[in-house]
Amino acid sequence: MKAVKKALDKTLAIICIGLFGFLVLLVTWQVFTRFVLNNPSVFSEELAKYCFVWLVLFGAAYVFGERGHMAVEFIKNKFPTKVKMMVEILIEVITILFALTVLLYGGYLAVDVAWNQLSASLQIPVGYLYAGIPISGLFIVFYCIYNITSIIKNNKTIEQL
Repeated sequence: MKAVKKALDKTLAIICIGLFGFLVLLVTWQVFTRFVLNNPSVFSEELAKYCFVWLVLFGAAYVFGERGHMAVEFIKNKFPTKVKMMVEILIEVITILFALTVLLYGGYLAVDVAWNQLSASLQIPVGYLYAGIPISGLFIVFYCIYNITSIIKNNKTIEQL
């Protein structure tokens, strides 16, 4: 499982770096065509929006894998180690439930509805934009399961790992 996590971390990092670089190029092109050529690019703004949404979704999944998301820990840190472990497992389970219901199920419904709508300038299904939601949900579920198994296997809290 550790090898899968490492491969997923590397893949998500490469995807996020690529999306960010492409986003920078798109926005630069948009600014150049609008202010230098006085003829704004029709497709770049919408494609930049798609890129940004996917970057945010995959970046959020990557942050879950790195355990880098914000957390209010002052209450949890007052508990003994065993209780702290149970609280961390509970947080991961709640995150899994959220990812399964909102990201996977809700994302699937959004993709299903949006697949019949075409984007204004690109003329591709809007479902491609929403497809990142259930995909990132899968990644988040995997990372949460990995974190739970790490907590249980090592019998330590996340801060101690």
